[in-house]
Amino acid sequence: MADQAFVTLATHDNYARGAMVLGKSLRNHNTSKKLVALIGPQVSEPCQSVLRKIYDEVRPVDVLDSGDTAHLAMMKRPDLGVTLTKLHCWTLTHYSKCVFMDADTLVLSNIDELFDREELSAAPDPGWPDCFNSGVFVFCPSMETYGKLLQYCTEHGSFDGLQAGDSRGRRRYSGDQGVLNGFFSNWATADISKHLPFIYNLSSIAIYTYLPAFKQFGSSAKVVHFLGKTKPWSYTFDITAKRITGSVPEASTHSTFLLDWWTLYSSAVVPMLHEHYGEQPFHSGCVESRCCDTVTFESVQDEGHSSHAQVSSQPELSSVERKEKWEQASRWQLAVTRANPRSVNGTSRPPCRRLAENISSYYRMNNPPALRSVVPTEKSKKLVLLLFR
Repeated sequence: MADQAFVTLATHDNYARGAMVLGKSLRNHNTSKKLVALIGPQVSEPCQSVLRKIYDEVRPVDVLDSGDTAHLAMMKRPDLGVTLTKLHCWTLTHYSKCVFMDADTLVLSNIDELFDREELSAAPDPGWPDCFNSGVFVFCPSMETYGKLLQYCTEHGSFDGLQAGDSRGRRRYSGDQGVLNGFFSNWATADISKHLPFIYNLSSIAIYTYLPAFKQFGSSAKVVHFLGKTKPWSYTFDITAKRITGSVPEASTHSTFLLDWWTLYSSAVVPMLHEHYGEQPFHSGCVESRCCDTVTFESVQDEGHSSHAQVSSQPELSSVERKEKWEQASRWQLAVTRANPRSVNGTSRPPCRRLAENISSYYRMNNPPALRSVVPTEKSKKLVLLLFR
């Protein structure tokens, strides 16, 4: 319908690139809805031009120059700048219903059925399921609701805005989730139909916290959300070798989804960026080499050591093949977890002989296609396992 739209927000160029990939993924899965991007004043002109090629509407938003109640709220709560920008989605009153999606999400199949849901429909947050995650939610634009949200911001602030700018590697909060959960405070108990299935907002950092569930339901995922401070665009992608490299605080992102993001970005977005940047230099994140056709993930450890695992890159898989790969990954990860349990104080025990015996036994029993390398770090804080071939 012409009066329904997917909406996202890009506050600067990195998130603008995420929005480009999100928009392309929606287009690739044949959405019938309009696409709208809200952009902050820090988004460069070349990135704005690319967004206009992908989105039906690109709307600049600057809370400090708005001259309305949002400006007043900003003066009282400067810590909620991004939150107040995001809340502008409620001002899109020429649409009857919208689905907001953070720019660090990726659509894996058509999700137009979300428009059958009511405001405020959202998926549970993996960290506290009685709260919803604000990365994907259904809403109905309304100036009345917008005004009430601004008033709530001014009077109550956000319970999750305290860690913004955290430099110690913890999850960073922008504050909008606390505001929205505070405002729509009855979400957990009022109407179960407003609870979206987790497959509409699959958190990449939650995949390995409940592997059996991921094994059972992961192949049905429709939207993956790259939560955490390390985003897909934080890496580098070798377009010749199909290789992803970068510093990863924890091996929390499912390799298949990350490769999906980079494949779409490098093939569909980078050419448009080159076109609009012209002779201006810019960092696309893509490099070329003569390396063999492998995918590499690097995990940086405390002492400067790193662990690597390499697997051959693959053509696009069918849903059945993808499910088989996930199941295989789940079995391997469970084997490693049992072999290297965490101690009571939360630190990992040193690598032990049982780990090698467990992996060797599993290999003999299941004969998986390949395990290219399993390299424990000095302190065994993480094992990076890439199990797809």
